[in-house]
Amino acid sequence: MKNLRTRFNRFCLRNRDKGIPNLMLYIAIGNAIVTLMSMINGGGLLYELLYFDKTKILQGQVWRLVTYVFTQSGGGILELFFLYFFYMLGRQVELRMGTLKFNLFYFSGVLLMDVFAMIFCPLVPAGAVTPGEYAYLMAVLPNYYQMAYYLHLSLILTFATTYPDSQFLLFFIIPVKAWVIALVYLVLTAIEVINLSYPVMYFPHNLFPLVALGNYFLFTGGEIANLFPLSWRAKLGRKHKKSSGPKVIKFETTGPYRPAPKKEDFLHKCTVCGRTDKTDPDLEFRYCSRCSGYHCYCIDHINNHEHIE
Repeated sequence: MKNLRTRFNRFCLRNRDKGIPNLMLYIAIGNAIVTLMSMINGGGLLYELLYFDKTKILQGQVWRLVTYVFTQSGGGILELFFLYFFYMLGRQVELRMGTLKFNLFYFSGVLLMDVFAMIFCPLVPAGAVTPGEYAYLMAVLPNYYQMAYYLHLSLILTFATTYPDSQFLLFFIIPVKAWVIALVYLVLTAIEVINLSYPVMYFPHNLFPLVALGNYFLFTGGEIANLFPLSWRAKLGRKHKKSSGPKVIKFETTGPYRPAPKKEDFLHKCTVCGRTDKTDPDLEFRYCSRCSGYHCYCIDHINNHEHIE
């Protein structure tokens, strides 16, 4: 698995400029148009045409599998500020990942939510429904109507993993680091998933927020430790080292210790008489060309010795 991820990252690095550049700009502009059109005519006709609706998709309106990314708007001018915020996050993540990898990251999130929604999203009955069915639909369907919002929330977690020490101004006044916002988001997501106030029949729709983070875990989940402060990680590392005990290094031995032979301090030594240039500095030495190997002889034995074969 690690080898496969390495190959994938290399492929994305070699082709980082391929794909749709500045993808989040087009997503933000599309959402802004839907928001403004909804504010102008008051009816949200464009929104009604684009949002995810399983019943209408099965009737042939397959474009809704993709166009729901333009329906993040909950209405109101404040939504435009959120769109700009998500655009800035997506732009920074794209600069870090590269165009191709960011495109794959975004569209894999779209695909994962499409698959989950097409399997589990309930169909809206054509006729009248009972009060129990109505309550069930009102508890479940809002998740699927806000798929774009969940998708773009994953950008917060991805950005915080990539740039954990970046700061946001909460209410344009209070500086808050990105990793703090990401941890709060994870806590709220966990609460939403395990909220016991929902009826049992709400399962598996309560898992939808996790599905919306599927692209994060596929592309950036291996770096989730970056969401914790460096001091926390350092303390955890020290505790792990203490709990694991001292590391014992075993060396292989080949026998009893033997001191290294003393290095001789002469250059030439006669093979026959054993005299050296150290004991007899004025003595001349020669090497025999007929002996096998390199054998040195003094001037008295260079022509008077048995040749070594």
